[in-house]
Amino acid sequence: MKTKYSPKTVSVSDPTLYLQRGNGIPSATNMAALLLVAVSLTACGGKGAEVEHRQAEQRHQVASQRQAEMRDAAKVEMARVAAPMQMSSNGAVMGMSIAPMPRDYAAIPLAQNKFEQQVQNGIMVAGEIPVSTFSIDVDTGSYATLRRMLREGLLPEKGTVRVEEMLNYFTYDYPLPAKNSAPFSVTTELAPSPYNDDMMLLRIGLKGYDLPKSQLGASNLVFLLDVSGSMASVDKLPLLQTALKLLTAQLSAQDKVSIVVYAGAAGVVLDGASGNDTHTLTYALEQLSAGGSTNGGQGITQAYQLAKKHFIPNGINRVILATDGDFNVGVTDFDDLIALIEKEKDHGIGLTTLGFGLGNYNDQLMEQLADKGNGNYAYIDTLNEARKVLVDELSSSLFTIAKDVKVQVEFNPALVSEYRLIGYENRALAREDFNNDKVDAGEIGAGHTVTALYELRYVEAGNRMNDKLRYGVDAQTGQEKYSREEIAFLKLRYKLPDQTQSQLLSYPIRLDQGVKHLDQASDDFRFAAAVAGFGQLLNGSHYLHQFDYTQLSLLARSALGNDPYGYRHEFLQLIQTASAMVQSGRIPIKKAFNGSGKPFPPEDKLHSESVSDRSNTSHERLQ
Repeated sequence: MKTKYSPKTVSVSDPTLYLQRGNGIPSATNMAALLLVAVSLTACGGKGAEVEHRQAEQRHQVASQRQAEMRDAAKVEMARVAAPMQMSSNGAVMGMSIAPMPRDYAAIPLAQNKFEQQVQNGIMVAGEIPVSTFSIDVDTGSYATLRRMLREGLLPEKGTVRVEEMLNYFTYDYPLPAKNSAPFSVTTELAPSPYNDDMMLLRIGLKGYDLPKSQLGASNLVFLLDVSGSMASVDKLPLLQTALKLLTAQLSAQDKVSIVVYAGAAGVVLDGASGNDTHTLTYALEQLSAGGSTNGGQGITQAYQLAKKHFIPNGINRVILATDGDFNVGVTDFDDLIALIEKEKDHGIGLTTLGFGLGNYNDQLMEQLADKGNGNYAYIDTLNEARKVLVDELSSSLFTIAKDVKVQVEFNPALVSEYRLIGYENRALAREDFNNDKVDAGEIGAGHTVTALYELRYVEAGNRMNDKLRYGVDAQTGQEKYSREEIAFLKLRYKLPDQTQSQLLSYPIRLDQGVKHLDQASDDFRFAAAVAGFGQLLNGSHYLHQFDYTQLSLLARSALGNDPYGYRHEFLQLIQTASAMVQSGRIPIKKAFNGSGKPFPPEDKLHSESVSDRSNTSHERLQ
């Protein structure tokens, strides 16, 4: 029962032309290839000492020309950031171009990806620890990176999937908040758990009020773009450029856009261009190319300087960091980086992070930077995902309606013996943090939905994981201290964007809210349970005793409901893919073939025969 409260291709056949176009220094491999081509061409001209002498002179000329070109290119490279930049008609600064790196630069081993291990929440005894407190989370990056991995035939490392980011990738049919009430509605639903017999599943859902794009107000956006060599592959910088074109197409004359790039050195590409200057914005994005090492710290400093320069009072002021997460030059001290982001957040400038690519991807850094910057973290693996995040969900991505949102649930030990929070491991808060307005928590954007799940066991269910406490009555009266009607008490704290003091919401969760059978729960409830179950299976959770991929597939298939964009059907396909991969991984590999002694793969019989044998065989067949 639910209760409502595209880059251009450049030929390198002419290295002089390649450098004149500002495309930088080819790799050692390309240099060697150019020399080999020159030598091969001259080798076709004749024989003898005279020819060899001409070849030697030509090789010397090519080498001398190549050295001169390298010196000129190095000067261009060093002067690129420092050179005076061309001014556009509206005063925007333009003209920075970063040299592309060879395509194979981005082929970095997948082992270099950084995904943080989550220590899953344990089973809590309600009689000992009746209160659970955590910060809400609206990030979705973990789901999108999982999708990318599965499509490439990879399973995530166990313990690295953030279940809450899977849950919050999807929208649910929570009611909009009532007018003149809190900025978000609160919904709870209770039904039997699909993961374990004799347990219940509690769903808590929040839904922020929606805001049309036309009512967002003025935006001051600073794109902080990684154009280092690791961004050269097609799934990184080219996808980033197209994604940001989708975003800028939503802007108007009241908006301001700045672009800062970083690669070896940071530089300003646009300085406060008008949001409706489509030509300037598109041209600036199309001129970007990848090359060099990464200086993320210096780029962040410049981005915040521009955000302060064009600050819009009572408007949206946000830095949007787009990168593969490879911060390897400049300010590499994580604490210093976080201190900078938190300082600017207090001044009204938020930070949103967009991740691209795999290979050297730093998922952990991207998630934590957005968390500290009062923003959200999304991973862009396809153009469709870019549209989802930067067009369909633009209001929720940019406009914050409530900040420092905290959830606290107190379970009634008279009715609930045990419980566990599914996900939100790195969002856990101490009990006393709930009432401390100085403790940071998550933000909700316009139209955002937030979902959390608790698995719990009633006292009368038996089969408890922990021994029953000896003492459970009031020492003075000899009576039980707890209500027999409420299983839990839900409290939420939040601040309005322009306030520093939090407000409190509270709701009892009653025993009679629950339904007896899972199929009586709403489609949204069952789908959320399937999403959380998938994350737990991938993480190798040992708390799922009656749940596997077969049950997961059936549960998800039964709860597809209204799916206008196909995201739930896509989720079902990911389940099928992961299930097949897990099953194939269980097939034992034999290192020898029993008693055969034959080579593997088997030799081609015709190739193992002598030429004469094959001739005779062919002759006999013809006869």
